[in-house]
Amino acid sequence: MTALIEYTGNLRCVAKHVQSGSLIETDAPTDNHGKGERFSPTDSLCMALATCMLTTMGIKVNSMEGVTIDGATAEVTKHMAANPRRVSAIDVILHLPAQEDEKTQEILEQVGNNCPVAKSIHPDIKLDLKYIWKKS
Repeated sequence: MTALIEYTGNLRCVAKHVQSGSLIETDAPTDNHGKGERFSPTDSLCMALATCMLTTMGIKVNSMEGVTIDGATAEVTKHMAANPRRVSAIDVILHLPAQEDEKTQEILEQVGNNCPVAKSIHPDIKLDLKYIWKKS
């Protein structure tokens, strides 16, 4: 089992990660009867994409001498559609430390583009994934 989830009322849930015991609370968004005081379930989907991209890139750099993405950040924007209400698009902008050569950056972009969450998202959801390589 991965998680235990409890509906606590007022359109909120608490998810407990079984292995670690860490908790995530969700709330319905303000445009769908909620207070928007926590990540919504659809926000969590979008956040999962960006964190998966960074995590898999981090796994890759662990096997590459002299390469790091420490300090990388991601901006995530969710786009919703109606009828049916669903996530229609996810924009992710990754800000990463520039690498010594373009080939390394291309490898890392391929890893990010092919992370497990990206490969699990329905093809009808448009993904706009951008990488900004910043020199320090």
